[in-house]
Amino acid sequence: MFEDITGALRTAMPELRGRLAANASLADVTWFRVGGPAQVLFMPADEADLAYFRKMLPKDVPVNVIGLGSNLLVRDGGVAGVVIRLGRGFNEIKAEDGTRLRAGTAVPDVKVARAAAEAGIRGLAFYRGIPGSVGGALRMNAGAHGRETKDCLVSARAVDPEGNVHVLSLADMGFTYRHASVPETWIFTEATFEGVPGDPAEIVKEMEEVADYREKNQPIKERTGGSTFKNPTGHSAWKLVDQAGCRGLRVGGAKVSEMHCNFLINDRQATGEDVEKLGETVRARVKAQSGIVLNWEIIRLGLPKPGRPIGEALAESTDIRAESS
Repeated sequence: MFEDITGALRTAMPELRGRLAANASLADVTWFRVGGPAQVLFMPADEADLAYFRKMLPKDVPVNVIGLGSNLLVRDGGVAGVVIRLGRGFNEIKAEDGTRLRAGTAVPDVKVARAAAEAGIRGLAFYRGIPGSVGGALRMNAGAHGRETKDCLVSARAVDPEGNVHVLSLADMGFTYRHASVPETWIFTEATFEGVPGDPAEIVKEMEEVADYREKNQPIKERTGGSTFKNPTGHSAWKLVDQAGCRGLRVGGAKVSEMHCNFLINDRQATGEDVEKLGETVRARVKAQSGIVLNWEIIRLGLPKPGRPIGEALAESTDIRAESS
């Protein structure tokens, strides 16, 4: 448990409208269902409230932002400082004139695809296959089935640590594979997408094909964080994991999916350390087998339990208990 600083923050920010919660569980809001608490969980009322909070927050207080928690691994010691989770004030989605769609960054990607289909906007159906929110899609240049966020984004809005609101063009985002060059400290609040005119029925059919593919090829009904590792140039991460003999590999309550080797699942009440240790064990085995270093796509956040290692040191630990199931 962390020191409760919510009272001091409220006193310093008398005009704050959003909700502050001390030592709030993050396991409850992440798909892996693991990890410790946030020292402070803040849910801003809207963009203006977020900007006010960031302007007034002491600069020595760490800040992290999370979305739906689908691509996130929280470590067991929790997250010091403030964790910002965007909610109701950032979940509006609206079709604009022509073939544009404006969405708050708390909107799930699947809803972007559905809204585009209803409006007859083609080119956004790939979001049906991404288990995250618009904010994560902007930060990670999320993509699937041959398209990426960079292919349909017009602009985005973001709040910096001083509380300034920025409007960013596609060029300003600096998109590369699963990455945006916008400072990590900026928090996205809204995005505008553009497609081309399309027949709603045909778009829905395309979305159904995406959904069918996911259900048949990915463990979407498990407690998982989605794709674990980025695809190295010229390679598929899942193939490298499989070739290294890691399909079904287990560490504690965490396991490499046998359906799709680039997914880690929590199937036996895993801890955050179990999941991270499994991932690092896989990385070490892939490097030993192929010489290729896999980079995490899942975001790892927070502190370990006191005295416990994190990162690559986990794979080097002598107490690893890994077995194929």
